[in-house]
Amino acid sequence: MEENGTYTLDLKQFRQLFPVSDCLSMGDDICVVNVRYDQNLKIMGHPCRFDGFLAVFCMSGGLRLTVNMTEFDLMKDSLFINLPGNIIRVSRPDVQGMEKLNFLVIAMTREFMGGFKVNMPKLIEKGMMLMSNPCIVLNEDEKAMARKYLRLAADVLKSNMMYKRESISSLISSVFFLAGGIMEQRVMEADSALPGRTDRCKVVFDQFLNLVADHHTKERGMAFYADKMCLTPKYLSKLVKTASGKSAPEWIDSFVILEAKNMLRYSDIPIKEIVSRLNFP
Repeated sequence: MEENGTYTLDLKQFRQLFPVSDCLSMGDDICVVNVRYDQNLKIMGHPCRFDGFLAVFCMSGGLRLTVNMTEFDLMKDSLFINLPGNIIRVSRPDVQGMEKLNFLVIAMTREFMGGFKVNMPKLIEKGMMLMSNPCIVLNEDEKAMARKYLRLAADVLKSNMMYKRESISSLISSVFFLAGGIMEQRVMEADSALPGRTDRCKVVFDQFLNLVADHHTKERGMAFYADKMCLTPKYLSKLVKTASGKSAPEWIDSFVILEAKNMLRYSDIPIKEIVSRLNFP
């Protein structure tokens, strides 16, 4: 699927990155994958953009994920939530972590998610927080609840029950409410631990990354992003450098390179066309 000059995997293509034997699915709307480490696992090492929602629960071992250009560690008993449009890269674990690695993936299309009777804007109104902290370490009660949900989702997908689609829709929407509640609780705890603290650089940096994720295929200049954020280019550059240690142009270039790798790896688009879509002279 091609969108705004980028190449995006649909659910059918995303599912092909995993062994068929480990995947339970319902048409091309939703799949649940039980993943153990395999050196030939196609999801490892290469950036991809998925046009849907992901929930990943790490049961053992650990993974290093890069979402757009930011790295996160997905550890045992932690939950990762990803929104459509982000470019994700999964790094290969070290030798000691290979045998232990086991994680569950729930992937669903935008359309399927849109059919939920859930006010998603309300549920993820703290979208910046989700961008900054997509990995949540669960406590014992949360971990037990997540395992129950995931087992039930797998059982429903394997069944021949009537109203299967409606049942799984309600179940998955419940999972996202659970995750949303956990995330909001973490934010409240962090705010209470640091009363009155505002991190201007971090807020601006997160906003900048979101804009670059949306516009990097067409816009390379600082003036564009500064104007969108009602800042001067010089001040925006200073805040980005302070927050991340990298200059704003370096971040923009990194996004473009990541996008090019994604398109070269997963699409059949000719290199000349990729050059055009990524707005090179």
